Amino acid sequence: MTASPLRVAIIGMGGFAGEHHDLILRLEARGECQLVCTCDPRIEEFTERWEALHFEERGVCLFRDYRDMLAAFGDALDIITIPTPVPLHAPMHRAACRRGLAVYLEKPPTLNYKELESMIRAEKAAPKLTNVGFNYIIEPNRRALKARLAAGEFGVVREVRIFGRWTRGSIYYTRANWAGRLLLDDKLVLDSPMGNAMAHLAHNALYWAGDAPETWAPVVIERAELYHAHPIQGADTVFVEAETPGPVVRVAMTHACIGQSRDYEEVICDDAVLTTRMGWAPATGHYRDFTIRWTDGREEMERLSDFRHLDENFRAYFAYARGEQPRPVTTLADSRPFVHLNDLAYLAAGRVTQIPDDALRHERDDRWGAVLEIADIDDIMTRFLGTGAFPSAQDVPWAAPGGTATTKELSRLADTVAMMVE
Repeated sequence: MTASPLRVAIIGMGGFAGEHHDLILRLEARGECQLVCTCDPRIEEFTERWEALHFEERGVCLFRDYRDMLAAFGDALDIITIPTPVPLHAPMHRAACRRGLAVYLEKPPTLNYKELESMIRAEKAAPKLTNVGFNYIIEPNRRALKARLAAGEFGVVREVRIFGRWTRGSIYYTRANWAGRLLLDDKLVLDSPMGNAMAHLAHNALYWAGDAPETWAPVVIERAELYHAHPIQGADTVFVEAETPGPVVRVAMTHACIGQSRDYEEVICDDAVLTTRMGWAPATGHYRDFTIRWTDGREEMERLSDFRHLDENFRAYFAYARGEQPRPVTTLADSRPFVHLNDLAYLAAGRVTQIPDDALRHERDDRWGAVLEIADIDDIMTRFLGTGAFPSAQDVPWAAPGGTATTKELSRLADTVAMMVE
């Protein structure tokens, strides 16, 4: 007997919510789900999208407020997706759980450790665990490598290194009132490359460091330096070193760069180095190469291309919601190390240091508007990842030393961030 389509609601029409709408339309055509309703406070501005998505023919009901939508259709839904601004996640998630709905929540769930714990408590009212949309974890090559890593095939894992340089500019930082901010109306936002755009990569780092296939390593001690080149409150350039019960994790990320965005992940083991690297080709679009370089000279390489991350994450959560899988790909509890990694960066750094204009190159970009690049930033990031030497230890003239922090100090987060913006 074929299972009935899952009944779905989406909060939002603009931004990344548009990706959710396109995806649900594709999955609806396959008979996996049915979009029952959606909402947006500016719903009347999306009339062209209604038509393109065939809302009338599909019988989709429209609302301005998610609370009204839940009141009207909460009992007629199975799953709700929340692809909204991060500061709105917690109250929307809580309301959905109270209506007994399974929740697909976009990453990051929150960047406030205290709020995350309240969300974990809130999901106890729901029939299913929440899935957090850290999309890269679903990659089959990644999961296979993690199983081999956890089985000890590559020897002891010593270090995990994450390099990310994704160009972002004035358009990115002015797209929303919370973008690039530490605080908004006294609420912690903590927007940064590591917390938002490249959150997938930071989450991956802790996944590689976890000692079992479905675990993420907790952070024990963290050191950090935070910088901004753009005229923002928060950080656009991040250097973090975290000690876990297993390997050391180093993360170097920046949005203060010009040209081709790129990233890579390295897992340094006694017997091999594992590398994942994103690329793009005209024939296949984005792809990811997974490479194993053994210390004895052997090399293995697999390429993952034409892979729809969002589609596969949703299909996996639908399978879980139908009882066909034992757990979501990433739960709220799985996200705890990632949230701690972000919060401890502020406690360890103690400040976000402004990079002077004489260390910057400015250009205009068709997609991002005014963009800028820190001089020698790629070299500075690479040296940090390879040696652990922060910019302040590399004789970089604009650098300022940070400090250390542990999870025992998380209660100081709000006060520390408040002092940063004074």
